[in-house]
Amino acid sequence: MTMTKIIQVKDDLSVIDEAAALLAQGGLVAFPTETVYGLGANVLDEEAVRRIFQAKGRPQDNPLIVHVCNREMLCRVVKEIPQKADALIRAFWPGPLTIILEKSNWIPVSVTAGLATVAVRMPSHPAALRLIEKSGVPIAAPSANISGTPSTTRAAHVIADLTGKVDYIIDGGMCQVGLESTVIDLTGEEPQILRPGGVSFEELQEVLGKVAYEPALQDSRQVPKSPGMKYRHYAPKAELMLVEPKQRESIPTIFAEKKTLGKKTGLLCCSDETYQADVVINCGSSAAIYAQRLFDSLRRMDEEGVDFILAELPEDEGGIVPALKNRMLKAAGGRIVNCTDIQTKHI
Repeated sequence: MTMTKIIQVKDDLSVIDEAAALLAQGGLVAFPTETVYGLGANVLDEEAVRRIFQAKGRPQDNPLIVHVCNREMLCRVVKEIPQKADALIRAFWPGPLTIILEKSNWIPVSVTAGLATVAVRMPSHPAALRLIEKSGVPIAAPSANISGTPSTTRAAHVIADLTGKVDYIIDGGMCQVGLESTVIDLTGEEPQILRPGGVSFEELQEVLGKVAYEPALQDSRQVPKSPGMKYRHYAPKAELMLVEPKQRESIPTIFAEKKTLGKKTGLLCCSDETYQADVVINCGSSAAIYAQRLFDSLRRMDEEGVDFILAELPEDEGGIVPALKNRMLKAAGGRIVNCTDIQTKHI
């Protein structure tokens, strides 16, 4: 078991430097970003990268996102920066956007799951940028959680999941966005969103014009180009079902049925209505607040020993809503109250 050291970041970012030095030498460091916490390793150290998969219990065919802190580092990671990528970088970096490009020979195939492409982004959190800069290497980093569980948006979540498996955990407070980055693939004929996230479809259209959206694999044997496409993610221990706004009237009946079975019930809601649930968490009236609180709320439900959760889907459309619904559907295994064919639903 690894001795894990916790570093709290306040005003002085220099406290990160010791973790950066160890990361460059092969250590594992969990760190905050504006999206979720990441579990980082030196992208050039294949043994350190292997430890990421081991610590998370992550499938080997799930590629990692490479984090950089400047354009010079990006140029070492990819073969070239096409015009469309340059436009996105100018508009959204640093920020919650991951771009898939052709990888350079410098990047090991263990990071990209054998693919000739690499997913790369520049986070905006000051602690993340300092860590990359002081380590002097790009950082390969998936979310800092056990694979399949809700992503971590507070250091306390990381401590619960990864203590004894990583060398450092950097506590930088609660993540601002709360959902993973948008992933866009620029290696095909047209730009394609593989995972919705903190940069919206509409924002990408403004920069690129036509953008396709297909956040799923047609063949389960394929190696995904992006995290979040193939495996079940974000699931709490409790059973989770989603409720559309038009189906709210069914909530009391569902809770009553679960309580007759001795189930402790939980509700994630967008209003002050409790529907007589045992545990109620108000996730806020806006989609942005809901997104920031989603993973934290699912983890709190597990901490409260809830057996069954109903989560209200947001009424809004556009912006971060597709990303929020994407994560909620994956967390619930696609289960929506009174919906038998979710494949036909536009998210």
